[in-house]
Amino acid sequence: MFDYIDKFGFGKKTGVDLNGEASGIIFDRSKVGPVELATTAFGQGVSVTPIQQVTAVSAAINGGTLYKPYIVKSVNEPETNTVVKENTPIEIRKVISEETSAKVRNALESVVANGSGRTSYIDGYRVGGKTGTAQKVENGRYLTNNYILSFIGFLPADDPKVVVYIAIDNPKGTIQYGGTTVGPLSKAVLKDSIKALNIPKSDGGKEKKYKWPDPKTITVPDVTGMTIEEAKNALTGLNVIVSGNGNTVTHQSPEAKTKLDEGKTIRIFTS
Repeated sequence: MFDYIDKFGFGKKTGVDLNGEASGIIFDRSKVGPVELATTAFGQGVSVTPIQQVTAVSAAINGGTLYKPYIVKSVNEPETNTVVKENTPIEIRKVISEETSAKVRNALESVVANGSGRTSYIDGYRVGGKTGTAQKVENGRYLTNNYILSFIGFLPADDPKVVVYIAIDNPKGTIQYGGTTVGPLSKAVLKDSIKALNIPKSDGGKEKKYKWPDPKTITVPDVTGMTIEEAKNALTGLNVIVSGNGNTVTHQSPEAKTKLDEGKTIRIFTS
């Protein structure tokens, strides 16, 4: 286990181009007994940095290769925009096989579709991820009701382009679970990333199954050509806004086959 912890880059600096990087905390192998082995296996007794986490998860889902992370893509001459220095991916080592990486992606997609990461599910896109609820330590003891809540998500799950890691230190007035508190924030960032990078929708993803207290989802039907009354009947469960002076629906937004949470708004246009 500690061989893999080392291979994934935990316990040492990644070499990212930022000052003040920490190494994190990993047990000295010579001092690891049954208790330390057990607690390390489920994440207690260790400390990792966000950049280590992103780097390691990227290796787990990109086919198994650990890369050196960087922040600055290039340094350019200001007047001519000539590239003076450009950072390119530097491979550190192969950590796991392509086959294992594919299994990890599949498992993490299941977390978002039907597990603790359901609040990061985006219809039409294959999202993978994992929630985190870490107890904080003070004077050698774990604190009560004081956690760092986190979520690390990525998409598309079958061919990752974006990884997002968000952590909140001891949020107030909320349920102390990463999926409940941080998952929706991750979803918002991932949706912005989809727009910024023009990531197309994916087929073959895992369907999200309804579980209480999730909002029920409605697949929007095609109501073009219907009368307003017929359209409203077909759109039961949604808030329908009518635009136009006619009685026949000529256009709808969002389009047919889009999935909306119950109570969401759909606009129909008439002529």
